[in-house]
Amino acid sequence: MDKKIGVLGGMGPMASQLFYKMVTEMTEADCDQDHVNMIIYSDPSMPDRTSAIRSGDYETIHDKMLNDAKALEDCGCQAIGITCNTAHFFGDMIAKEIHVPLIHMIKETVETIARTCPSGRAAILATDGTVQTGLYQKYMRDAGLTPYAPEKEVQAIVMYEIYDRIKKGKSWDSSAWKQVEASIKAAGCDKAILGCTELSVIKEESGLDDFYVDPMRILAAKVIVFSGKKLKPEFVK
Repeated sequence: MDKKIGVLGGMGPMASQLFYKMVTEMTEADCDQDHVNMIIYSDPSMPDRTSAIRSGDYETIHDKMLNDAKALEDCGCQAIGITCNTAHFFGDMIAKEIHVPLIHMIKETVETIARTCPSGRAAILATDGTVQTGLYQKYMRDAGLTPYAPEKEVQAIVMYEIYDRIKKGKSWDSSAWKQVEASIKAAGCDKAILGCTELSVIKEESGLDDFYVDPMRILAAKVIVFSGKKLKPEFVK
């Protein structure tokens, strides 16, 4: 039986529209009815997750995210995905307060890397908030992977790409990105996790190669499978 999937999006809006495109393009379908039954709750009014983590003010986002998740439950959604890496810090908080499973983008990403690159070293390219929570680091160590957080100057470039480029509706800065890539490869990384959905937008725009792992695409694949629909063979890993 097909399952309806709820998606908490709008964090940011460009990433949410890309996620829907990914799910559609990755589904094995011959007609409309072969696609995923999905409700995307785009809530760009959600306060900035990194700022909340830095300040320690969790209550506002927790309450708002819980209300959004319950609204998806009320619409008959049988699982929920979140298209924001940083928001998974709060997603873990609400997981016990909702009655449907959370398809956890960070856990699924780490498990995928562990299968394809066991004992590997992976850079975490993400917001300051995501890096600060240690979510990726914890799951990676548990899976036998070695996490690598960029140096301060390189992390500043990652934040620039996220907040000053993609979130402002601009294209990525390819020359700045080359500094990021050179630094993490020099650090001996086997993979780099695009741990912010704005960075997923960059991968889609630029055609970054398989050195870069896109959590949002992994989430899209898991949503398709969980929904009971078919994933195209080339996306099965």
